[in-house]
Order: sequence, then structure tokens, then C-alpha cells
Amino acid sequence: MKKHEKSEALYERAKGLIPALTQTLAKGPGQHVMGVAPKYLQRGKGARVWDVDGNEYVDYNMAIGPLVLGYADEEVDRAIVEQLQDGITFSLMHPLEVEVAEQVNQLVPCAENVRFSKTGADVTSAAVRLARAFTGRRKVVCCGYHGWHDWYVAVTDRARGIPQETRELTATFEYNDLDSLAAALDDDTACVILEPTVFAPPAPGFLEGVKALTARAGALLIFDEMWTGFRLALGGAQERFGVVPDMATFSKAIANGMPLSVLAGRRDVMSLLDKEVFFFTTFGGEALSLAAAKATMNALRERQVPAALAQKGKQLRAGVDEILAREGIGYVRCIGNDARTMLTFDAGAGDGLVAKSFVQQELLLRGVLWSGFHTLSWSHGEREIDQLLSAYREVLPMFAQAVAKGDVRERLLGAPVEPVFRRVSNFNMKPATKPAPGAEKR
Repeated sequence: MKKHEKSEALYERAKGLIPALTQTLAKGPGQHVMGVAPKYLQRGKGARVWDVDGNEYVDYNMAIGPLVLGYADEEVDRAIVEQLQDGITFSLMHPLEVEVAEQVNQLVPCAENVRFSKTGADVTSAAVRLARAFTGRRKVVCCGYHGWHDWYVAVTDRARGIPQETRELTATFEYNDLDSLAAALDDDTACVILEPTVFAPPAPGFLEGVKALTARAGALLIFDEMWTGFRLALGGAQERFGVVPDMATFSKAIANGMPLSVLAGRRDVMSLLDKEVFFFTTFGGEALSLAAAKATMNALRERQVPAALAQKGKQLRAGVDEILAREGIGYVRCIGNDARTMLTFDAGAGDGLVAKSFVQQELLLRGVLWSGFHTLSWSHGEREIDQLLSAYREVLPMFAQAVAKGDVRERLLGAPVEPVFRRVSNFNMKPATKPAPGAEKR
């Protein structure tokens, strides 16, 4: 067991002061085995992190996605420091707003126009507002995770505080199921928003079908590319799969950890932001993040990072599959796109959260920071991949033995991880049909 005295002391100070204890749910103590995982990280370099007690880990979470190049990338950090010497936020616009918008325009197929903000929820909500304004309609049909704002969280089981009227305006559909999308659409649907791929690949014709059904309904198609943007390809999933949406949203990988999000889309839709739709923030043009984005996109192109991530991912997946096959573990699978895979635990593994907790616990004890995912960065090299696979060679047979004996939970050294949402899929509902008062169709 690693020592975590400083982590625990900070945790005690946070209790009663910071609701939920964390600013990002996936980083919080409920997503890690209590007493085994560190709670606070101090620094990182490349693909490695050190907690406040000095313990070292190879990181397969990478700040929940943004660190596509790795911690403290010298090229990006140099751009940030150089801009810091000139200033952070200004009283007028900064040239980087133009320069970075031009980069996005050149890389992303749908990006005729570009706007910046700070978080993914900002720009997905801006896209929904634009779609409503452009179509004169009210309803949203979604698939995937899209942030914390009312229109999306209305479909989860953490919707307290959201008016019923708002809840009635959002419906869901199931990924790779065009029939469920067709059932959710009606003549008051303003937009369909989805993550174009998460861990399941799009079935042949699925994304094309989503685009066709959405257009036939008179709605706009929005791709939420927080995870796929600049990672699957420089132009995101829309470049990778050849399906171009009306609008797309990006964050995570664009600035290697600096807070920046992007709304991109058709000029005729985005032009409503000139006068008719309000979307402005004090920090949207903050220059350190824009400098980081410029340097990150240059590095992604020059280092051919998407191809490198795919190669590393194929190597990692092959190693995991070899271990699972050798040990005869059929109830654990490694799924996802090459740049970001995850382990899934089928029914034969018992309680999925308990199974994940045991594997996480044992990986942590072997110096691997892991939450079920393999979020790869440019900095993950042979040493880091070998460390994870070596740990799996020890941990997965231990897990299989525990499953066979039925005592996985008893082997946990702390409380298991908690679910984020208890209900996140298979709750498709057709939106309530009410006339849109005074809604003017464009």
C-alpha cells in the first residue's frame, strides 16, 4: 500500500467546504477505491503523474482526456509562457482569436465559422440554442453525454432543479439504432446531437442514416466531438467517417489541458450569433489557452499524433486480448477506438462496478492510475504500455480467480467506485408533443 497522508489531510479539509469534493466528477473520490487511490495529484510529466505524497503513477486517464500530447509538453508550455509575458486577457480582441479560428477552419470539415468558449457544456448548449433559433423549433434529441446544462441533464436521474417544462423538451435515442431516432423525431425537433462514436464503432450506414433522418425532419445535426476531435483524425470523427454535420463542438484535445472549447459550423447557422443569438463570455478570447491551442494543433499535425495514437492503441489492445485469451477470461473485453479503449465486464464478472474496482485497486498498487479507460497520449511510449500490460498479466488472473471463488468484493481494500448516472441509456422516450407557441419556422 502506498502512503497517502497528505491526500487524506487535504480530503479532510475539503469535507464540508467543497460540495461533492471535486470540480470534475470523474476525478473525484467516488470514482476511485477509497483508501487505495490517491485523492490529489501534484504534478505530471509526459504520461506520468506524482501525487501530493510523492507516489508515481503512469496515467491512463490523462486529465479525463485533454492531455493528447501529455503533461508539460515543452512546445505547448513554451507557447503559454511566451504569451504570458505579453498578457492573459485584454480589453480588445487578440490576434490569436483569428489565427486559431483559421486553424480550426482548415482542419474541421464543417467549420465554416468558429467561436470559442471555455467548457464543453458551453458550446453544446450554444449549439442547441442556435439550432432552436435557426429552425424555430424547441425539442432536442440526443445520444451520449453532453455536459451539465439543463437541456441535457433533464434526461438523467440527476435532474432535480430542472423544470418539468424543460425536461419535456429533450429525448434520447440509442446509438446504432436508426429506428429509435426515427421514433424520437417530430415536427418540433430543432436538432439531433450525438457523440459520433464513443466505444462502439458506428455501424455501416449509421451516421449517414442519422444525417438523412435529421435532414428529412427539418432539424440540424450536431456532432459532440469532445472525445473524437483532433484525436481520431485532425478533423475529428467527421473527417474519419466522412459524414459532415451542420455544427460540431470540441474541447479536450485542442489545447492539451488549457481550458478552451470550440463551436464550429455552417456559416448560415452560425451567422445568427452576429445579432440574433447571444453567446459571449469574458474569457472566450483568453490568450493563454489560444496560444496553447495553436501550438497543440501544430504539434498534432507535425507529429502525426492521430496515427501515432492509433498505433499505440492497436499494440495495447493486442496485448490485453492476448492476456484475456491465454487466461480464458471471456467476460472481460477491451473495446473502443484505437486512441481510447476501455475494459468492460460482462455478466460473468458479477457486479460491474465491483469488478472494475478490484482491477483498479490492483493496478493502483502497481503504479497505474486507471479508471477503466486507456486514454492514450503522444507521451505513452513502450515503457508505459509495457508497465500496464505487465500489471494486467498479474491482475487479470487474480481477478479471474476471485470471480471463480465468488469473493471479488471481499478482496477490496476500500469502498468500490460509484456510478456517475444510474440511468444513462436504454431510456429512449418520444418527446411530448405540444405546439410551440409563436414558434416561427425558418
